[in-house]
Amino acid sequence: MSNSNAKLRCNNRGGQEAGRRELVSRSLQSAQHCLEDQDFGTAYAHYLLVLNLAPELKSSVKESFQFTLFKWAEELDSLARIQDLFNCYEQALELYPNDEVICNSMGEHLFRMGFRDEAAGYFHKAVKLNPGFADAKENFYRVANWLVERWHFIMLNDTKRNLTYLKAIENAVQSGCKSVLDIGTGTGILSMFAKKAGASFVYACELSKTMYELARDVVAANNMEGEIKLLHLKSLDLEIPKHIPERVSLVVTETVDAGLFGEGIVESLIHAWEHLLLQPK
Repeated sequence: MSNSNAKLRCNNRGGQEAGRRELVSRSLQSAQHCLEDQDFGTAYAHYLLVLNLAPELKSSVKESFQFTLFKWAEELDSLARIQDLFNCYEQALELYPNDEVICNSMGEHLFRMGFRDEAAGYFHKAVKLNPGFADAKENFYRVANWLVERWHFIMLNDTKRNLTYLKAIENAVQSGCKSVLDIGTGTGILSMFAKKAGASFVYACELSKTMYELARDVVAANNMEGEIKLLHLKSLDLEIPKHIPERVSLVVTETVDAGLFGEGIVESLIHAWEHLLLQPK
């Protein structure tokens, strides 16, 4: 009896596998026919089915899937079906999470729709995945020109200003401030000053996704990625101990450009003092 049951289970598995292969084969054929008819939406659905049923085919159908995705996304964009477009890209990135071409294309759609910060994140990821990807690099630099304020470059090249900040931070750290929070870290320069001055713990928060990614690159380039904790957060949203383990002894910030008052700089500093900074005894 047990041998019969085992044989039946084996036959069932064999039948299921044969059925899967048949469905995959038919779906691939249907996808090709739909592409010939320029029915990109249906072709995309067929490819999704194939990739979910036969993930081992990811490499072999990747190019055709990308072509179909991009064509279908163009149609959805023209029809103003924005949510459907984003859903398609999310599905595609679940299947190909490390595909720089799909990341770059997603970024292009986001940029055209005005989501520049989000677009920069996808362009940055595409460049990270393939540093030689010229289109992604060009797109990232283009969106960075929109997002990185010009005064960042002026301040970074203001030697006297930077040395003044460095000296002030060194004095504070040497007088006993060993834990530091950098609000609106930008490129991360003040956080690096604090670490070089001898601070034991340095935390930095940055609201802009683009500047946060830039700060990560700058900190890593200076071999400090394991010594400075970068947080993609608004300072008002920082929580203890969720984001930082305890109140810090020093808060630094360089958010003094007048345009930033609209982003709540005064409220942020008050919040930092009341909730994140150690109170004098």
